[in-house]
Amino acid sequence: MAVGLYVWLDLGWTEHPFVTNRFLIKTQKDVEIIQSLDLVGRLYYHPDKSERPLPPVVVAAAGAAADQAQVQAKQALIEEVKRLEKAKKDKMWEQKDAAARAARAWESAASGIRDALVNLAGSPKAAGVQLRQVSVETAAAVAKGKDMLLHLQGDSASQGPQFHALNTMTLSLMLGKKAGLNERELADLAMAALAHDAGKSEVPLHILKNAQRKKHEEEFYRQHVQYSVQLANLSGAFSPAALAIIADHHETLDGKGWPQQKTNLGPGARILGLVDRYDRLCSPEAPGKESMMPAEALATLFRQESGKYDATLLAMLIKLLGVYPPGTVVQLNDGSLALVVAPGPQSLQPKVLIYSPELPKDEAFVMALATEPDLKIVSVVRPSTLAPEVLTWLNPQQRLSYYFTVTEA
Repeated sequence: MAVGLYVWLDLGWTEHPFVTNRFLIKTQKDVEIIQSLDLVGRLYYHPDKSERPLPPVVVAAAGAAADQAQVQAKQALIEEVKRLEKAKKDKMWEQKDAAARAARAWESAASGIRDALVNLAGSPKAAGVQLRQVSVETAAAVAKGKDMLLHLQGDSASQGPQFHALNTMTLSLMLGKKAGLNERELADLAMAALAHDAGKSEVPLHILKNAQRKKHEEEFYRQHVQYSVQLANLSGAFSPAALAIIADHHETLDGKGWPQQKTNLGPGARILGLVDRYDRLCSPEAPGKESMMPAEALATLFRQESGKYDATLLAMLIKLLGVYPPGTVVQLNDGSLALVVAPGPQSLQPKVLIYSPELPKDEAFVMALATEPDLKIVSVVRPSTLAPEVLTWLNPQQRLSYYFTVTEA
């Protein structure tokens, strides 16, 4: 064992102090730690990735002085391993704490939003108060906060209007803040995002869930925009600006949107329209319609639909989500598979959940690639190509759900 060898430790993540199982040995201390582990039959090296050949085995000299030195070295090594393991666990819990805070915030918001959207037609005033409260509080936190961090939410087979509503609100507010919207504008945008599809409650389910609508069915479906505006207006909680965003969220800059083929769109409608389209590409409304991987959805917007949307906002969205958006399955250069759970400070360095079959998913390590310079994403992996046990563990959701945490300024 020597510096310059690329090794694979066939151990579980909790059985060693290193960040990953496959890595290039860079220091003599790494050599000593590896030698201290129980690796009989579980240590491999890759000649093609190593910087030197495997050295010959050297037998240490015997003697009292040598024995004393070995005892001292072993004790120092034990302390170093403890330090590395603590640092590794601290990183894990820091990431988990941020994700847990986002999950708690999502659960709190989702319950109220679902009730408000379901009750908007029957009790518009009360529902409007609920939507206004969530929107104003969220916009204030976003406007005054220093940083917003996006988090992919945990596994869920649940369905409901709150998923798409909260997704679009989350991404709209993040994009709106980057675009320079003030707190009042963010609150209007949040209100519109939450209620933009409320009128779908007036559309028959067989039309709503049909991916191949006939002309008269499509015309009926498109009336949901008008119904949404009407319901929002009845609540008395929406400003004229928020109502205008709802009315225009299916309009596009090329004049081919609907219902009025408008091209003169305000910033709120431009943001919500773009975000709504992205989320629907990832999570189609009609059953049986194939969902795109997040990276594919961004590529589709950029390559095929860029004429419909504000180019500056689209560039901001791509930068916000990164080259590998949350929900993307990737392979790292050490051979590990991982699920992207949050963007990082750089587009190519998101936060990823490392596939660790020896652990329950909620105990696995979330790694910020920005803090691990030796680890890089080498490819995007289609979920359909994963082995059944890997797919079950990673469980990349067909319906993505995400929320955020805010760092106070």
